[in-house]
Amino acid sequence: MRTRPSFLPVLAVAGLLLTACGTEHTGTGSAGAPAPASGAVDDAGKDGARITSLTLPWRSPAPDGSASSPAADPAGTSGLPLDDPTKDSGIVATFAVTNTSTRSLTYSVAVTFMSGDGGAMAGGTATLRDVGPGKTVNGSVRAGHLPPSTPRITRAKVSRVTKVPAGEAPAAPGACPASGIRVSSDEGDAAMGLRIVGLHLDNCGTRDYTVEGYPLLELLDGDLKAVDGITILRGSGGITTGAGPDERPRRVTLKPGESAISSLVWRNTTEAGTPVNVPYVRVRAKTEAGPVVVTPDLDLGTTGQLGVKPWTRAKPAGAGAGRP
Repeated sequence: MRTRPSFLPVLAVAGLLLTACGTEHTGTGSAGAPAPASGAVDDAGKDGARITSLTLPWRSPAPDGSASSPAADPAGTSGLPLDDPTKDSGIVATFAVTNTSTRSLTYSVAVTFMSGDGGAMAGGTATLRDVGPGKTVNGSVRAGHLPPSTPRITRAKVSRVTKVPAGEAPAAPGACPASGIRVSSDEGDAAMGLRIVGLHLDNCGTRDYTVEGYPLLELLDGDLKAVDGITILRGSGGITTGAGPDERPRRVTLKPGESAISSLVWRNTTEAGTPVNVPYVRVRAKTEAGPVVVTPDLDLGTTGQLGVKPWTRAKPAGAGAGRP
């Protein structure tokens, strides 16, 4: 599931360039294969990020088994691998992010690769960490493996840009913060207007870590300023009975390698009033813990409420019923 005034200046993201083999041309590479060409650019941009060019590989082989040629595929926009359909497609979008704020930020830029009729064929997200004030940093997104039946990719667009203070960004996959505690959110789930996003607390350090009760939350808008007017409920019973029973808060001690889980629960019902969207949530595992800003993109509608469940011990991967 994905759902979703300012002392930070507006995010400025320079346009996307394309990597791979340099500038656009229609000759052949050193091995005799046609060089990549550029696809069409018509992206209007989003949140300050805009694609300015797109390079795509030539199609080889063609669907009928024959080799592609400039005449058969002049735009080089098939989006298929050069030789082997099991390999990476070779489609790569490279972008530049410029931090115009006064603090270091961590950015995530999501790119969607599209066919000529506007259908989404592939996508990916790149995270650029610790971009200092006034700095410009490059990143890239690959389309990855595409089945031979994939329609031709002809363009790409920036679908989402998020930014969080660098010191409060979730740890990179596989990394463990100096605190020994890793906090993150998942993609969540949705059904009939009910939204549930998991908060995960992993003890990746070398000492036991204890939590008791509920994670502490601060709701933030797109400029990372506090959102007022939302009531944070302890438990989900005031919102729904479909998120399971509200367990009694208890003391949970995590040994190294163990995890705990909580959940954010809300409905996106819209009635009278102005709908509220909260892109960011600052999370503290407990009072003295350092903050981590996650990006669950809460579409709270006009409900004015968000439920949070207490920390409970997470079951080990693959475990069945047993210890909670």
